[in-house]
Amino acid sequence: MAKGFICSSTEPIVETKAGKLRGYCFNGIYRFLGVDYGTAARFEQPVPVQPWEGVKDATAFGHISYSLNPDSPNGDLMVPHRFWPKSEDCLNLNVWTPSVDKDAKKPVMVWIHGGMYSNGSSIEMVAYDGDHLSEYGDVVVVSINHRLNIFGHLNVSRFGEKYSNSQNAGIADLVLALQWVRDNIAAFGGDPDNVTIFGQSGGGNKVTTLMQTPVADGLFHKAIVMSGSGGRPSSMRIQDNSDLTDDLLAYLGGDTIDTLLNLTPEELLAAAAKVNKRGIHAYGPCPNDWFTGWMHDGITDHNAEVPFMIGTCLAEFSGLGDVFAGRSSMSEEDKKAKLFERFGEENGTAMLETFSRLYPGHDALDLLALDDGFRTSTQILLDRRAEKAKAPTYNYIFAYEFPVDEGRPAWHCSDIPYVFRNMDKVAVCNEPGMGELMQERLSNAFISFAKTGCPANEYLPDWDAYTADKPAVMIIDRESRICTESDRELVRIHREGKVEIKHPEMLF
Repeated sequence: MAKGFICSSTEPIVETKAGKLRGYCFNGIYRFLGVDYGTAARFEQPVPVQPWEGVKDATAFGHISYSLNPDSPNGDLMVPHRFWPKSEDCLNLNVWTPSVDKDAKKPVMVWIHGGMYSNGSSIEMVAYDGDHLSEYGDVVVVSINHRLNIFGHLNVSRFGEKYSNSQNAGIADLVLALQWVRDNIAAFGGDPDNVTIFGQSGGGNKVTTLMQTPVADGLFHKAIVMSGSGGRPSSMRIQDNSDLTDDLLAYLGGDTIDTLLNLTPEELLAAAAKVNKRGIHAYGPCPNDWFTGWMHDGITDHNAEVPFMIGTCLAEFSGLGDVFAGRSSMSEEDKKAKLFERFGEENGTAMLETFSRLYPGHDALDLLALDDGFRTSTQILLDRRAEKAKAPTYNYIFAYEFPVDEGRPAWHCSDIPYVFRNMDKVAVCNEPGMGELMQERLSNAFISFAKTGCPANEYLPDWDAYTADKPAVMIIDRESRICTESDRELVRIHREGKVEIKHPEMLF
């Protein structure tokens, strides 16, 4: 059956502060893609896009930032990707909206992609498309491209005032994009006074960074973090990386900014790869007068006023390992023996008792894959919010076991297709009946939170906010439930007995 399509010389056209844009409408959702929100010279702070005459086309995705890791389809069964042309000229965004009535005032949901601060894009995963979320939720969805890795996060402040915030340039791009939303989203049917930022993994980290960046205060009104954090343990935390600049200049045999400016993007990336000893962890924001520092170290007064939701997946990266091999033929005693081998009999028995209460119906070996990384970071953020926040904080764990291989508990990125209502794009999400229920639970939680500041909805039990006295967490599973039993000791013991499992870096 044919679906409605509109794209003519006269519609749909919206007028932004810089000029007119033509997008297209398909199946009732207007799309404006590859919209430039700014420009930036290398290592410098971004500036708003210059005004133009006439009507600019916005019917195709824009260029994305150069990534640190090469394109690779590895892992696409569980996290399907798409690849796209790259450029330093990548300050663009995409808008999906049910209306272009400037008086519609629909809630706005701004998506910030993952990939740490080094990889990814607004369209990297097929599940990022915003049309289904926009249609079902009656919301405006925006996704942002911005500078990454050496282009967005290299400290070259020694070379003058215009480079003084160079290590935070990628975050400055996001701030500029949010300013564009404030100034223009009404033309797309959105309410600039009801903006929710949400992101996953590195995108979740960027959300918490924006919450700690005073110039972004007031540009968003709610925030959601999926499998992200507000910083890392101090020994691993991204800090001033001017030592990388030293090594890079020494390798190139120069000592001026021109040494770095005169290289092509490919040459600059290649040179940095030769001297960078920390990989993706070399790049990220650095606290200064502009960015106040990580949420792990304490939250700002404005942060405390923002309703906040944060969640993780049960297995995260451990769910991508081989801990489940052969378990369908193992006895319960064999499974216990495998747990005891890792954790010892006393700890293993105690952990299994707690795990069985928290996650009834789960296979004992799911405990081997329990995430203790993102969950530990999340617990720290929950503590910081409980200490100071005036606005509510909501916590969830996505624990659903997918029907792939011998059953895999929710892994890193596995919740994204359900949030965006794009399960049809990701085959493993489509267990009959149960896949649809997971989609209703997750997407409605996010939509409800964006509209009201509370994720409660008809598909989940009553959802209490998280407090120090009542550490409520919504466990989203085949049988979802609100739980107030702390998992801190379970996660702590698991972390002490952890065996590292190799995972594809591309999924960060």
